Amino acid sequence: MSDRAGPTVVAVVGPTATGKSDLGLALAERLDGEVVNADAMQLYRGMDIGTAKLPPAQRRGIVHHELDVLDVRDEASVAAYQRHSRADIAAIHARGHIPVLVGGSGLYLRAALDRLEIPPTDPVVRARLEAELAEHGVEDLRHRLRALDPAAAEAIEANNGRRIVRALEVVEITGRPFSATMPTREHRLPTVMLGLGADRTILDERIDRRVLRMWQAGLVDEVRALVAQGLRDGRTASKALGYRQALAQVDGTMSAEEAGNDTATATRRYARRQESWFRADPRVVWLPHDARDLLDQALAEVAAAGRMPA
Repeated sequence: MSDRAGPTVVAVVGPTATGKSDLGLALAERLDGEVVNADAMQLYRGMDIGTAKLPPAQRRGIVHHELDVLDVRDEASVAAYQRHSRADIAAIHARGHIPVLVGGSGLYLRAALDRLEIPPTDPVVRARLEAELAEHGVEDLRHRLRALDPAAAEAIEANNGRRIVRALEVVEITGRPFSATMPTREHRLPTVMLGLGADRTILDERIDRRVLRMWQAGLVDEVRALVAQGLRDGRTASKALGYRQALAQVDGTMSAEEAGNDTATATRRYARRQESWFRADPRVVWLPHDARDLLDQALAEVAAAGRMPA
């Protein structure tokens, strides 16, 4: 471990399109660190353009982990990511380097960084509950969850059918409330979390430009290549922002303009959810994404965190 002042883990978080990858790379370079990806969609091999994955040639020789570890047929798993990312963090520390986690997938970040128990899953129970969700709708399952675990029903967004199904699955499998396994804001290791914030209007413009660049860079051709690798069979990958819309364009159910517009709209909504998730965490230190001295500010916060009492 380096003897410079600072925490043992650094995380760069926040909404999409705020420049997290660039800051994470710069911090890893200055802190003698290695990057650990915390974007669920960047786990997938071949999903490069639509996830804004930093190309190897632009990584400045910095080692990156948790990139390109899944096939598009695979389902991303928070539990698997927790095991692998924590192993990465331990190995980076063993090499005397600083882990720099970078990404906007909030639950994945918490799985890596926080004291978080991930309960088991049962495909049969999950499939039955998902069928009930499709047949009866989210409100019916939410009413059931409210009776079984009021705290979980209150904490989960009312229209988040996937999370409600997961909560009911856990209650049925374990006999315990899902809320008992929900994460607490307690880091496993000394950690500083740097959030990149942007004015909503500016962020929307950045998202629109990013989506346009994705199509110009060949996202549709990337999707055609991934179809040959089984993208349509991928439960998670096929629904990723941009990929679902580009797949619709390939199938002829959306025009290029419709696909791009729908991606931009969906991405703006996703950015709002990310903002809400991270703003609710008082441990995040927020920095302006466009500050001219952003790296210096970030390094100062890392140093300051190292001087704080444990």
